Amino acid sequence: MTDLDVTAAPSPEADESEDDRHKRKMAKKKAVRDRIMTEKQVEKGLIIVNTGAGKGKSSAAFGMALRCVGHGFRVGIVQFIKGAMHTAERDVLARFEDLVTFRTMGEGFTWETQDRTRDIATAERAWAEAEAMLTNPDFRMVILDEINIVLRYEYLTLDRVLTALANRPSMQHVVLTGRNALPPLVEAADLVTEMTLVKHPFRSGVKAQPGVEF
Repeated sequence: MTDLDVTAAPSPEADESEDDRHKRKMAKKKAVRDRIMTEKQVEKGLIIVNTGAGKGKSSAAFGMALRCVGHGFRVGIVQFIKGAMHTAERDVLARFEDLVTFRTMGEGFTWETQDRTRDIATAERAWAEAEAMLTNPDFRMVILDEINIVLRYEYLTLDRVLTALANRPSMQHVVLTGRNALPPLVEAADLVTEMTLVKHPFRSGVKAQPGVEF
């Protein structure tokens, strides 16, 4: 018998339909995923940082707040910068007054106030509210909205914030939002998401609109 007489046996996969191949691949993925999930047994409070130049940092935080409310968990929210602007999310979450404590402490963006002493005093008042929440185990999640901006301009010292985060109740999640999160905060966090700006309608002359920005 010559080499020309040898015919390779067809592989089992050769007779598979596209649906069969997809099912086989997904079964393998599921087996791997199930094995990974069985290894994940730790449950603890997380430090979550939403930063970056892109839109959606606060929106993502409020989405997690709604998830907590859906589970019947209590949520504390402190807004450090955006207080001068009315937002629909504040109105929505205020309807769950038994579960959500919403403290709007800011007086507007730093370029609007133009008063560093006043901004520091405002940040201190907001931090007093935040610190009380961070010591209260009844709050399953605390959202510190735009605190990264406050830390960047040194209206609060980072050490105070990191100490409070380290000493908070063990099952309490904390979400810190705002651009330019400081490296030590990123290092201390369990979950960091950087929103990347690709396109924004503001650059094309479109103003902030209800339902999208506020």
